[in-house]
Amino acid sequence: MAFFEKIRGEFIDIVEWLDDSRDTLVWRFPRYENEIKMGARLVVRESQVAVFVNEGQIADAFAPGTYTLETRNLPILSTLKGWKYGFHSPFKAEVYFVSTRQFADFKWGTQNPIMVRDAEFGPVRLRAFGAYAARVIDARALLRELAGTDPRFRTEEVEGYLRQMVVGRLAHALATAGVPLLDLASRQHEMGRRLSEVLTADLAGVGIAIPTFTIENISLPPEVEQAMDKRSQMGIVGDLGQYARFQAAEALENAGGAGEGMGLGMG
Repeated sequence: MAFFEKIRGEFIDIVEWLDDSRDTLVWRFPRYENEIKMGARLVVRESQVAVFVNEGQIADAFAPGTYTLETRNLPILSTLKGWKYGFHSPFKAEVYFVSTRQFADFKWGTQNPIMVRDAEFGPVRLRAFGAYAARVIDARALLRELAGTDPRFRTEEVEGYLRQMVVGRLAHALATAGVPLLDLASRQHEMGRRLSEVLTADLAGVGIAIPTFTIENISLPPEVEQAMDKRSQMGIVGDLGQYARFQAAEALENAGGAGEGMGLGMG
């Protein structure tokens, strides 16, 4: 098998990644002994970044486009290799393709209730769940902090880390938001937008952004929901009471008018 990989590496001079998955963040280009020909063609497609690594040290990165690999467009790698003059022989370097598209299938939920203090209902435990999207904005930072030398780094490998960040931030956001429980439903979009900004700032060090964050539901304990239902029923009863008084007043007026008519008839 190694023999055929070696032969294939001698003839193939195109370095590219055709992503056939929906969950791959980082993919390492397979090449026998990491040999790449000087003058090879590098193809970086939209929503990709190609990063060259030399002996564990991150070197050059390439945005979408087609490149002919030469010493002039590999300045950092050329410095690391000590190429002072023209170089035409194959060189060894790892090439990692990083997907920068948006991954929008992440789910989150509170494993344990979050304690908040409401001015009307007092201490209340909340549960919540929703979805969010993630995107790589710094390929170098992702490789350095999370992916490492993994030949295929998938979303499932970072999902647990992201979920912990999300739930931790959500707990603090709900506890300090000062939003009344009765207004939580109407403020979910605003809170999601704020959490998106906060999480993006927190994850900047690992090269990940959270472009969208959605709170699909915030659930209250059954006893609090029952108290809210009673409060609504009391409101409805109050309206019915006003309606009953209005009807009683009309009945008295009608009774008074009828009495006057009877008096006139008797006279």
